[in-house]
Amino acid sequence: MLHTSHSVLADMRTGVGEEGCQTCHGMSDAHVARVPRGQSRPSPEIVFAGTNMSSPAELNAVCSGCHEGGSAMHWDSSLHESSGVVCSSCHSSHPVRDPVLAKATQAPVCFDCHATQRSAALRPSHHPIVEGQMACSDCHNPHGSVGPTMLRQSTVNDTCTTCHDEKRGPFLWEHAPVQEECTICHTPHGSIQASLLKQRPPHLCQNCHDSSLHSSQPLSGSNLPGGTFPSRQLMLRGCLNCHSQVHGSNHPSGARFTR
Repeated sequence: MLHTSHSVLADMRTGVGEEGCQTCHGMSDAHVARVPRGQSRPSPEIVFAGTNMSSPAELNAVCSGCHEGGSAMHWDSSLHESSGVVCSSCHSSHPVRDPVLAKATQAPVCFDCHATQRSAALRPSHHPIVEGQMACSDCHNPHGSVGPTMLRQSTVNDTCTTCHDEKRGPFLWEHAPVQEECTICHTPHGSIQASLLKQRPPHLCQNCHDSSLHSSQPLSGSNLPGGTFPSRQLMLRGCLNCHSQVHGSNHPSGARFTR
């Protein structure tokens, strides 16, 4: 405890120099007082773990007394707060290094509750979360945000293009689903398809594009030159064999995202 950032005596922000443990655990007079032989010591006024843990409102009030503003500005209206999550559910106050603050150890803390996302992160195509190269907090702000699903940015696309800026545009030829939201085609937490796609092409593309002007069968040559045999154009990468600039094109002849 005495080696953590919460216990730096010379740091006036902690209050430990004046009040010690009581800064966070309350005055706790009965806990501090001498205990008669044979009697157990009463718990502090504010308890952060265990069966006699204090209420979420009491615990969060202690933490927010120092940690307010900045990234925690929207805590009071966040999904975590309204779900009864307390700061100590994720953070460890006494260890020298809080696991949730490091990329390599943050994900297991989040996965304690978010089991669905843990499962997705173990699929073949995923962001490098389990490898420790990314953290959940790179995209999400666990203390609350103005965006959906506690995203750091105000929209899904703004969050994705923080890293994938080459997909941002604007382009001369825009692909409608790219403009609308990345998650129309991609699933961000993990997929069995390459590039975090929800389905493999051409099936993914056929959710929007029908067969009136193009073949809709993966191994059919209909509507393609010499269309009597299975078409190589629709195998392997599917539609992306020809329409490679699917996120948008700046080429004058790229109206169909082929260049």
